[in-house]
Amino acid sequence: MPNHRPYHHGNLREALVEAAVALIEESGPQGFTLAEAARRAGVSAAAPYRHFKGRDDLLEEIAKRGFEEFGSAMWDAWDDGLPNPLAAFSRLGQCYLDFARERPAYYIAMFESGVALAPNTELWELSEHGFGVLLAAAEALSRPLPRDKRPPPRMFANHIWAMSHGVVELFGRGAPGARSPISPEDMLSSAALVYLRGLGLIGQ
Repeated sequence: MPNHRPYHHGNLREALVEAAVALIEESGPQGFTLAEAARRAGVSAAAPYRHFKGRDDLLEEIAKRGFEEFGSAMWDAWDDGLPNPLAAFSRLGQCYLDFARERPAYYIAMFESGVALAPNTELWELSEHGFGVLLAAAEALSRPLPRDKRPPPRMFANHIWAMSHGVVELFGRGAPGARSPISPEDMLSSAALVYLRGLGLIGQ
């Protein structure tokens, strides 16, 4: 039987978030109910409805917190592209992998739970804040190219995002080396180098 943490008056919302985060790590975003989160938090099945409309509302709250933390971490890693955009770009890749590894429930809620971003203005803006650092990186890395040769920044950023997410999904889960003897970090950095060479942004 799981150990239930006692509910302290005034802290129910946080207790439910913590319980849901633990459940997502154990069973995935669809693997729990609001009632189960309530049991983990040590409250009645009806208590969560004081703060959340349902399970999806709780997932949105976790995704919101995740995007906020993720965006701050990514902008800190970018550090205005210093000392040069390529070095800063490498830090972004490491930051992305670190966040997925160290904050798995938040990452899952953000990118794998099916939470709709567009209808939720706050959630959309937070997600765009994090994505904005990839746009900034795309623009900075493309700057050496003639204007008519530069790839559209959002397309460039989407490619990098898809690449990063793919490495997390295929090689960043489970025990190290389970799918490949190459580390996720080396997998992502080598893929990014091939991509940047293809754009003519770095030499051989």
